[in-house]
Amino acid sequence: MSLTWKQAIKDFETYLRLEKSLSENSIDAYGDDVHKLERFFNEKGADKGPLSVNYHDLKDLIAWSGKENKNARTQARMISGIRAFYKFLLIEGEIDENPASLIESPKLGLKLPEVLSVTEIDSMIAQIDLSKPEGHRNKAIIETLYGCGLRVSELVSLRMTDIHYGEGFVTVTGKGNKQRLVPISNKALKEIDNYKPDRNRLPVIYDQNIMFLNRRGRKLTRAMIFTIIKDLAAKAGIRKKISPHTFRHSFATHLVEGGADLRAVQEMLGHESIITTEIYTHIDRSFLRDTLIMFHPRA
Repeated sequence: MSLTWKQAIKDFETYLRLEKSLSENSIDAYGDDVHKLERFFNEKGADKGPLSVNYHDLKDLIAWSGKENKNARTQARMISGIRAFYKFLLIEGEIDENPASLIESPKLGLKLPEVLSVTEIDSMIAQIDLSKPEGHRNKAIIETLYGCGLRVSELVSLRMTDIHYGEGFVTVTGKGNKQRLVPISNKALKEIDNYKPDRNRLPVIYDQNIMFLNRRGRKLTRAMIFTIIKDLAAKAGIRKKISPHTFRHSFATHLVEGGADLRAVQEMLGHESIITTEIYTHIDRSFLRDTLIMFHPRA
């Protein structure tokens, strides 16, 4: 019996989970990419299984998905997922050659992320109503996101035992369950301490070790962090398109602007490659030019 889409996608996701140690969010994204390919054949009325797909089918898929979504970044994301899927089938010996190997991704320009100024971050924090039960929690969340450069998934999974007060560090569990130590500011530690009495007053706490909890005593969701941040940005009159990740970008940009070593920033962000961290040197170009104009004798 030929391999079905359902079984192939299930096997692929198991491979990503066990062999590649990817996060559940990444696994879902890869699975969605392959589901698009399955949906393409269904809509065409073509009875094609994953093992009979060829290069021309994939070219047709790209043209079809381009009509649905013209965003080059979305297209590149889908192509990357399908490439990974067929590489997996090749490794498993299900196919003899990879039909996606010659598929090219659309050229992407360098998309610089939005960055908040320190004044904008302070303005957002000033909107927090500390008289509300979630006030101190939300202030601690913003200070921790900005002070440590955490991903939103790292923030919601942060545990009480991850915070090392004496050393001024937090243990962060990042992508692929890799752990790193990140310095934490006294300001963030103070806000976490201010939040703890409110946390301890919750009627029920389902996991005593999870740091940031909702009013029902459960771990916060990623979506809730997005909502908190969008609400504060709106109240502060900030029109930039921001998310929890904006604080991570701001953390890194402000460090680079201050003259921090790129390798140190890479370590704190938990980037596998220095190339990923180098985007912050692009963000910082205007700062570098201003520095040259101010200090170079020939400027």
